[in-house]
Amino acid sequence: MQVPSNIFINRIQRPSLYISCAMLLWGLISTLSGNTKDFTSMVLVRFFLGFVEAAFLPGALLIQSKWYTRKELTTRNAILFCGNIISNAFSALVGAGVLSNMQNVLGWPAWRWLFWIEGGITMAIAILAAFILPDLPHNSRGFTTEELEVAQLRMIEDVGEADIDGEDSGIFDGFIMAIKDVKIYLMMLTFTAYVVGLSFNAFFPTLTGTLGFDYVPTLLMSSPPWVFACIVSLFNAWHADKTQEKFWHIVGPIIGGMVGFIISMSTLNVAARYVALFLQASSYAGFIVFYSWIASSYARPPSKRAVALALINAFSQLGNVAGSYVWNLKENGYRRSYGIVTAMFAITIVGCWAFRGILANLNRKIEEREREWEAHTAEMEQMDSPDEALRVQKGFRYLV
Repeated sequence: MQVPSNIFINRIQRPSLYISCAMLLWGLISTLSGNTKDFTSMVLVRFFLGFVEAAFLPGALLIQSKWYTRKELTTRNAILFCGNIISNAFSALVGAGVLSNMQNVLGWPAWRWLFWIEGGITMAIAILAAFILPDLPHNSRGFTTEELEVAQLRMIEDVGEADIDGEDSGIFDGFIMAIKDVKIYLMMLTFTAYVVGLSFNAFFPTLTGTLGFDYVPTLLMSSPPWVFACIVSLFNAWHADKTQEKFWHIVGPIIGGMVGFIISMSTLNVAARYVALFLQASSYAGFIVFYSWIASSYARPPSKRAVALALINAFSQLGNVAGSYVWNLKENGYRRSYGIVTAMFAITIVGCWAFRGILANLNRKIEEREREWEAHTAEMEQMDSPDEALRVQKGFRYLV
């Protein structure tokens, strides 16, 4: 669903309405989760929820990449993802409040109220989003003509060419370019390993529960690590944009998360294990930078960038499937589970190092070709090459 959705978003003029409709539908479906009566109906609702929700994240990332330059994108992605991170914090608080105080309200169990409340809030925000979200730099409402022209010029100056597809570009041209690019497969595997490593997210209250506190205090204690992760993510993204460096801003938080995993495997001390949860949550900071690395590595044409974002993100969701089995190993405080996710983080580091090497090699080739072209003509602006990754404007460099 994510790939065709992003192809569609890249070709329409009002993506704000598309995103808002997707939000409204998944809010409605989420609300219906509170009406389920058995396991089968819950599975069906969750299936359709995932189907509709799939359009949001890759689409939002694509739209942001059309508005913000490579020097700005990581920070904006961090702000977007902090909504998800903060939701991890406040959903625990909301859950604690609802489950503690709304049992048998109007004759309904508290867990149903939880779905109804959260789904209703989502639908309300979706309606507002239809009026608030921008569309594209050439047609968004609420901007003057001059402001829209500046928005377009900024993107041209960033890469050296307009962020538009060719007039003769077909619907599936971006998809074909993407599947022919070997770099995408490396990023798919690397990102999947990263998602497996981050799978503790879905089990965070359970892991917090290993500290030995009651249910409601456990939910409340699950929130501060995610607030900390949000702060770390914003700073890490800001610094990545400032320095225009990606690799260490991904690997640094991963290493911090690995330290948290090792602490959780090594001790039963409550204070140490709680600190470890903060380190684990902060590993999300590198996850955010990874998304901007995808966008900046496939800057043009936008049709290829749209498919790259969706394809890598969609494939990586297999990591969530694997993660559900990883955290089924409950013995010794999930020690074996922590060992597996530590190994997945190590694989992620290796994959990032390999991708960094590929981009560095491309940059060297671009520099060599620039010198060769400059020796023949001073009018050169764009270098032609049979390798699509080398057909870039003069002065362009991949961010590593």
